[in-house]
Amino acid sequence: MVQRDDLARYLDDLLEVGRFSDYCPNGLQVEGRSEIHSVVGGVTASLALIEAAAEAGADAVLVHHGWFWKGESLPVTGMKYRRMKALLDSGMNLFAYHLPLDAHPAHGNNAGLARAMDFAVEGGFGGRGGPDIGLHGRIPIPESPERLGARLERVLGRRPLRVGHGPEIVERVAWCTGAAQSLIEEAASLGVDAYISGEISEPTVHVAEELGLHYFACGHHATERFGVQALGEHLARAFDLEFRFIDLPVPV
Repeated sequence: MVQRDDLARYLDDLLEVGRFSDYCPNGLQVEGRSEIHSVVGGVTASLALIEAAAEAGADAVLVHHGWFWKGESLPVTGMKYRRMKALLDSGMNLFAYHLPLDAHPAHGNNAGLARAMDFAVEGGFGGRGGPDIGLHGRIPIPESPERLGARLERVLGRRPLRVGHGPEIVERVAWCTGAAQSLIEEAASLGVDAYISGEISEPTVHVAEELGLHYFACGHHATERFGVQALGEHLARAFDLEFRFIDLPVPV
C-alpha cells in the first residue's frame, strides 16, 4: 500500500516530468481515494478502461494517454462527462504520463520496444529542444526488411505496414512509438536503414521513398503498451501493490 500523494511525488521524480513541455498535464490528473493498494494500467483513459478498472476494484488507473489535452473543448459534457463521472463515482485516481513515459530509459515505451526487439541502443533523437523521446541503434544480427517486419508482427501482435525502399539488409534502425511519423527525416539523417513508429500519413510514403529507407508503421496502440506495463510492474515491486494491465486493442 502507498499513499496517493507519495505515489504522485515518486512517479513525478522517477519520470522527471519537469523536464518536458507536453501537450497535457503529466502526473496525478484526477484525485481519488488516499490509499492505493491496486493499480490498473492501460494505454488510454477511455470509458471502457475506466469501467474495467472499477470492476477490477482498482484504487488508481495508470495510463499513457490521459485527459486535458491542449486545444480540446473545455465544457464537461457528452463523452468527457461520462468518462469523468465513471472515474469520480469509482473513487479511483487517474495518473497519466505522456512524453515522460516515451522517453524513460528503463520504463519507457521506446526502451520497452528495444528490449522486445533486441535492438542495441546507441543514442536518442527527436527531442526538438527538449529531452529525446526516440532511440536509434543496431540490430545485433542484421536481417532483411521482410524478416524485421515479421519479427515486429510477432512482438506487437499486428502486421506492420512497410513503405519506402531501403537497403536489402537492415542493420541500423531508429524507432519512436506512437504518432511519430513526422520524425522520419530526423531519423533518416542518422543514417539508419529503417525507421519504426506507430502511425503513418501521406507524406511519410514519399519521404521514405526519396530518402531511401524502410518505414514500418506498426500501430499507435500496439507500440505504446510497453511503458505502462514496465512502470506498473516496477511500482508493484517498489510498493507491494497489485498491478494489472488491461489491454483494450484498437485497430490503429
